Amino acid sequence: MRIFRQPLIFDWDKGNKGKNLQKHKVSNEECEEVFFDSQKRTLRDELHSVNESRFILLGKTKNERILFIVFTTRKEKIRVISARDLNKKEKKLYL
Repeated sequence: MRIFRQPLIFDWDKGNKGKNLQKHKVSNEECEEVFFDSQKRTLRDELHSVNESRFILLGKTKNERILFIVFTTRKEKIRVISARDLNKKEKKLYL
């Protein structure tokens, strides 16, 4: 699935800035790195796409950390909703 246009612009506002760092120890910068992983996997999040289209991104950071990211797009910007490490079952989806 290809939904990204270059250049990528991220929407970090007071509602989501630093939230993943506090909850899952994932910085905003790490979240952004995953979008540039050439091996990334993007899936539609049908279960949570009631009010807006949401997507799941599985990919690696520069430091080889594999993350599970939920995001949406708003006005050509990417808004990360949640980011965390993959669990063991989810790693099979990435590999």
